[in-house]
Amino acid sequence: MTRETFTGDLSQMWSLQNRPPLHHLTWDWWWWLVMLDDPEGRPSGRQLMVLWSTKDNPLVNVNGMPWTPEGRPGFDENRAMALDGMVCAWWFDGKRMHEPVIQRICRILALPDSHPQWPGKEASTGNGGGAVVPLTDDDLSMGLKSDLSSFWINLHTDESAAHPDVPKKFQLELTPWTEATSTAQHATATYAANMGYDILRLHGTKVKGMLDNEHVNGTAYFQKVCVQAPSVPWYWGMLHLDDGSYIDWFLPHVSFTVSAHDNRPWKRRDFGHLGLSQGGLFHDPVHGRSVRFNRVKIKKTASELVEGDHAHFPGAPLPVFEIHMLSDTTSIELTVKAIERAHWAFDQPTRGGLSSHLTYNEYPLKLERLRIRDEFGTRKETDYQWARGNAEHSWGLLH
Repeated sequence: MTRETFTGDLSQMWSLQNRPPLHHLTWDWWWWLVMLDDPEGRPSGRQLMVLWSTKDNPLVNVNGMPWTPEGRPGFDENRAMALDGMVCAWWFDGKRMHEPVIQRICRILALPDSHPQWPGKEASTGNGGGAVVPLTDDDLSMGLKSDLSSFWINLHTDESAAHPDVPKKFQLELTPWTEATSTAQHATATYAANMGYDILRLHGTKVKGMLDNEHVNGTAYFQKVCVQAPSVPWYWGMLHLDDGSYIDWFLPHVSFTVSAHDNRPWKRRDFGHLGLSQGGLFHDPVHGRSVRFNRVKIKKTASELVEGDHAHFPGAPLPVFEIHMLSDTTSIELTVKAIERAHWAFDQPTRGGLSSHLTYNEYPLKLERLRIRDEFGTRKETDYQWARGNAEHSWGLLH
């Protein structure tokens, strides 16, 4: 059943530094993954990824672009923030990845709708309305209306990304989907020496809007993240299914790729991993429940698909991920094939004149096989009209 408003605790949507920041480690971002219908009928659809980010570090190289954030976010008496940030985006047109289509260093304002400068005359509810507004010549903003009925995303792609299949302008409205997917979910952990993370997620929204002059529809996933700990390698991924189902998996791990200092997609050392934790989630609208998994296995192999001539490593195989998740009531087995690759390479100076590196990969997915087994029976990929999602795999250790 579709909801009319987003629910859950959204009060921290536009705030940062809820824990004491740590130099070199604190990293904050707002992140949307938008999955849109494909006009040629491909079930995996088209995808847009966009994030607004800041980092507590004097220098970070992002895909070769030096980024020198100055100072920590500043606050006024009404909880608005000004920060040195970067806006980044990639676009998958259904066949080819275009990356980056936005990569801009800029000042960014983040403010709640309770701020005196918030436009409009209606009084704020204080429940989560607000916006992130980069101070650029064109609109790169994202926000949530005061009545919590919808988000917006407005983007203009960089001139350097001009291509017939890259929209110049995105105007998107993101509205609630199901109760489970459109209720804010929080995750937090604290380790030694104030290290830890805080994550706010919306697992699913509906999307409609315009790409230039084209009307579009689809779904989206959102997360706001504050992490202040070394970024160890991880596997993560998610799927939206046409009936409102949501599936995700997460496996941070240690492997020999933790020492990698390059972004080559396949390495001889990439032949195994030791999971640090395991987690998965299934929002099941058919039986009105959410199932969490704490037993997760992931296997990565090479597929017959390869990166194209436009990519950084033409001819490199794209991966296939086999995921098996177990709970007391439910088993999920799925095989997803990467159909393209986007990657972001981060290099930052660290102590003793050394440097650290992180390669972060995102893969639009094609669902090859699905088995959901529970006390009610078995569901498989042919029970769904479409499945859209994305997988991540990272290596290196940023610190």
